[in-house]
Amino acid sequence: MNAKLDRRKKYTRMVLKESLIQELEVKPLSAITVKEICAKADINRSTFYAHYNDQYDLLYKIEEEIIEDMNQFLSNYNFTKEEESIKMTQKLLEYIISKEDICRVLLNKHADTTFEKRVMNVARQFIIKNTLTNTTVDQTTSEYWSTFVISGIINVIKDWLEDGMNQSPYEMAQMINQFTKQGLSYINPSWFK
Repeated sequence: MNAKLDRRKKYTRMVLKESLIQELEVKPLSAITVKEICAKADINRSTFYAHYNDQYDLLYKIEEEIIEDMNQFLSNYNFTKEEESIKMTQKLLEYIISKEDICRVLLNKHADTTFEKRVMNVARQFIIKNTLTNTTVDQTTSEYWSTFVISGIINVIKDWLEDGMNQSPYEMAQMINQFTKQGLSYINPSWFK
């Protein structure tokens, strides 16, 4: 009996999440009502409120799942080794493909920046912990550098999503890692001679 309830709960949460994402594709969260989400999901409002407080809580839970997944991915790799860095980036991009609809909505150039800031914070903490511990760079510089790098990576991923993901996750991972490692010298080495 409990397994059946768990399956129903999972199904209900899944269709509510999908419905919210579909609504977010056409309008901002502030213009979406619980009634609209429930109608699209074919779930009554009392069932919605048994799982979530409101549409903002539902979105937060979706974001939280992605943040948890991201933390799990990041903890499996050593960013200081180039091959692991590329593999980690590739796996994150493959994850983005598997959650394309959600990521496209949450990283849309017109979306609320709250999720992006949360992703940046997780990534920045990871970078500071894994790449800047054995350096003579002070804490403030490390934080600015990591913000600079993460902002660039997120915007490259946003463009990749927006452009239809024509490059493979591996190609993008290599490109992102080269940009991160070599900066402007990757584009025009003569600038730094």
